[in-house]
Amino acid sequence: MKRITFDEFATVLKARELVAKVDPTEIPVPVEAYAEHVGAVIRPQTDLEPEEPGWSFLNGGKHYICVNAGDQLERQRFTICHELAHIVLGLPSDHKAVWWSYAKRPLDEITCDVFAAELLLPYRLFKPVAEKELISLATVDALAGRFVASITATGSRFATVVSTPCAFVLSEQGKVRYASRSTSLRAANAWIPPRTDLPDGSASARVRAGDACKGSEEIAADVWFSEWERGGVLLEEARHLDRWDQTLTLLWFEDEEVPPPAKREGWERDEEDELLPELDGNLRWSSKQRR
Repeated sequence: MKRITFDEFATVLKARELVAKVDPTEIPVPVEAYAEHVGAVIRPQTDLEPEEPGWSFLNGGKHYICVNAGDQLERQRFTICHELAHIVLGLPSDHKAVWWSYAKRPLDEITCDVFAAELLLPYRLFKPVAEKELISLATVDALAGRFVASITATGSRFATVVSTPCAFVLSEQGKVRYASRSTSLRAANAWIPPRTDLPDGSASARVRAGDACKGSEEIAADVWFSEWERGGVLLEEARHLDRWDQTLTLLWFEDEEVPPPAKREGWERDEEDELLPELDGNLRWSSKQRR
């Protein structure tokens, strides 16, 4: 049997197809409407272990989604949308996967997480709200509460949709796991390599080490961005989650613009060569010209 695979772009398109068909208008979005459209039955379970968020199965031609009734509401909603992804995309479930660890999650589970975020935080509803807010982790917290979604899913979504050059980074055990970037940062090739250590001197590294972080701090852009030649100063805000040894980082250019590309060596000389020479009172004629 040929294995089904989806890249992130294809996953987002499939999720947006479902969102368009259901056409939610409320915030938070009613995840039950997604399940109804797909033909799935949601079953809250009270006998699941704390680290067991849920699963889905097919019985008699009907899909059932079991969700841990003891989880917080945002976790239950994410589980439902995650299991809907398995159903819609036809991807197998890995019930042994650790739900909270990005580093230990198989690709299929990460793909379903991407799908779930699209359902919980639909672009058409989320972007207008996000654009009105100041960039901060407090804003991410507020939006997560309003859409009843996790902080990590909301932070990643926030950085992706806002017009301000912005990035949201999730690190685990001191290493970058993924970074969501705004369109402007992607266009400028502001790349944050995965599986690299938190940068020395960053607020994120210090917060993980136990230091307090009060609000945003300035940091050179090339500390975070690989092979960055544009210069500029970022604002960085970080938070560490001790329970899972995860660090959440928000980065942005305060003036809402990406610095222009650095001039390459020789550009200024070329520009000067094209200029007319300064007037010094002496007229210059070539030997072949006549007055």
